[in-house]
Amino acid sequence: METLPMDGVVVADFSRVLAGPYATMLLADLGATVIKVERPGEGDDTRSWGPPWTEHSSAYFESVNRGKRSITLDLADPEDQEAARRLISRADVLVENFKPGSLARYGLDHETARELNPRLIYTSISGFGSKEGARLPGYDFVVQALGGLMSITGEPEGAPMKVGVAVVDVLTGKDAALGIMAALRHRELTGHGQHVEVNLLSSLLASLANQMSSLLTTGIAPQRMGNRHPNIAPYEALRCEDAFLAVAVGNDAQFRRLCEALGLVSLVGDPRFATNAERVANREELARQLENVLGARTAADWQQRLQGVGIACGQVNDLSRAVHYAESLGLRPMVDPGGGAAMQVRTPIDFSDHGSAEMTPPPLLGEHTKEVLAWLEDSEQELSPLVSRRSPQ
Repeated sequence: METLPMDGVVVADFSRVLAGPYATMLLADLGATVIKVERPGEGDDTRSWGPPWTEHSSAYFESVNRGKRSITLDLADPEDQEAARRLISRADVLVENFKPGSLARYGLDHETARELNPRLIYTSISGFGSKEGARLPGYDFVVQALGGLMSITGEPEGAPMKVGVAVVDVLTGKDAALGIMAALRHRELTGHGQHVEVNLLSSLLASLANQMSSLLTTGIAPQRMGNRHPNIAPYEALRCEDAFLAVAVGNDAQFRRLCEALGLVSLVGDPRFATNAERVANREELARQLENVLGARTAADWQQRLQGVGIACGQVNDLSRAVHYAESLGLRPMVDPGGGAAMQVRTPIDFSDHGSAEMTPPPLLGEHTKEVLAWLEDSEQELSPLVSRRSPQ
């Protein structure tokens, strides 16, 4: 059997909804054994977040829970608490996104877990950290607002706009997975576990890159610019005959090629557009002249022509067309986890020395409770590999 980077790592996943489950799915895709702990009878909140529905659950739940085992434990029940502590004692990693401090009432907090398992990587995901923001509920939409992302998203004269996916949860999930891997490496060097903490607000602020740098450099907060770039022009969605075309021109040589392809060579020598700084200052007039020509052909026609001369551009696709485009480039964006689950987006990491874990479907609620509890009772017992497709129910 092929060895994967996270083979042998056992993850006790006490998280729900998106950021935590996304992080643990990444670890499962890389070979980790992930045991998802859920509430009896209800499970992860997202199991009921439909439509749309799949054969066994909601599409939302299944999007971030493939490759895991599900067990049900009532953390308020003393026997189930004991089972949770046995799981912690055998795990390499624990991931939780309860409100900070709330697991202490069950004896599952970091301090207690460290006594049970000093080598444990205990990972806490919150909305606003474990200090003054500890009691604030952490919803992605609210963090996009408080963290400034909505202030730079949307049209200049329009309302502030959230991103069309819970991007802060996804970013935080990636940060959590990265922190876990770094902590595992530290444990390999020192023999010690530690407490890894990430929060949605900090992950968002860290992701703002050049926009945050602009604020820190000038003291002026960037504002909404629609699809335009604050530092580059043309870098926006331009209207063609039938659709919009995203065009990104990063230097003067690219601008010359763009103008030549559009039959607008006169713009190259126009002092209003001779340099990027001038193009930024005169972007409205530049966009008008470009769209006068682009409007004569379809976005697909212009995409083919401009890509042919090395211009970064692309039609604004819907999600279906985006998948087909990735496949046309020889990429493998999708994966079939089997077992009645819908097709899913593949973890976008390829390694030269090994492939990826064999995909297994998101688990039914409590599907593996009996197996995992038996494993916890017998230190000599090993968990059997997950099967690629669930047997007919």
